[in-house]
Amino acid sequence: MTIGERLLFVKNRPSGFDYMRLGLAIGVIAMHSVIVCYGPVAEIELWKSWARPFIREILPAFFALSGFLVAGSLERSQTLAMFLALRVIRIFPALSVEVVLSALIIGPIFTSLSLSEYLSHPLFHRYFLNIIGDAQGHLPGVFYRNAWPEMVNGQMWTVPYELYCYLILTALALVRKRWAVLVGAVLVAAMYAGYRQYKAGVIPEAVIGPLPGVLLVVCFLLGVSIYLYRDVLPFSKAGAVICLLASMVLVSVVPYGEFFAPLPIAYATVGFGLFNPRRTIVIDGADYSYGIFLYGYPIQQALAAITPWAQVWYINILAAVTVATIFAAFSWRVVEKPALGLRPWLRRQEARYLDLKRGAKHEAA
Repeated sequence: MTIGERLLFVKNRPSGFDYMRLGLAIGVIAMHSVIVCYGPVAEIELWKSWARPFIREILPAFFALSGFLVAGSLERSQTLAMFLALRVIRIFPALSVEVVLSALIIGPIFTSLSLSEYLSHPLFHRYFLNIIGDAQGHLPGVFYRNAWPEMVNGQMWTVPYELYCYLILTALALVRKRWAVLVGAVLVAAMYAGYRQYKAGVIPEAVIGPLPGVLLVVCFLLGVSIYLYRDVLPFSKAGAVICLLASMVLVSVVPYGEFFAPLPIAYATVGFGLFNPRRTIVIDGADYSYGIFLYGYPIQQALAAITPWAQVWYINILAAVTVATIFAAFSWRVVEKPALGLRPWLRRQEARYLDLKRGAKHEAA
């Protein structure tokens, strides 16, 4: 069975991807619990610990999953404008609300500055650049007694790379050849490896923390490529397990293995995503993963600032996941789902544009 045949078998809606999105979003909270509770030095030790092969898989898998699913959206869109509009309504409404709530509610509550000092501070003004994908994690005086003071949104650094993914995919789509995406992924990885070697002089320095953002883009493009080659690539549960294990070795113990890890990560992600376990209330009719991702970090910081017991990593995880899920439910029902309700209107505009374009061609002929 090929990946394409598996997609048809599960009616193009396998539950595995929904469970994976939710699990990966919770994994991001778990990954951040150490730096929230104990600070940057403790986080460095975490990346060197037994957890390294597990936590280094989280963000690459997120990007590979996104690439595979977004490729389907691109294929279903008849124009690139429609594809980009769908990305806009999925990303920016929830992102904008989270940024505004963090700046105007969390900030004034937890800052050490007076309200006038806080509102006039350059960091406060720059924080709103998050809305357009310019990552800004700090707010003035906020969480000043925490292990990582002033950091409100430590996960925002990935948002610009997500936007780069969509822009690169849009440019590659103009070529109208599926091999262009695969070649693009290889070129991005090769150029980044060359850049790293040039900066290091001889041998590029090993990365201690998460995979660099450029390699996350490579994971995204490989996820897209797997979708585009779904008619020839085999679907194999055993293959997904083998690729997962191989990628964990590559990102943890093989020197510079992160340059070779995106391909097995992408296949393992798609393979597990194509599993189709029974749907439960956890994923049925809602997608809380984006909201958990957006609200998780500021909630972790707020909990750590409020009470000492939330400065213990496992308690912080449990409490933050619970509270973030509540906020994610709010985000889904009040912001994300209504925004996605614009899709029928957008498709009507796309159809109208195509009809006008066909009419103009007919008249010209």
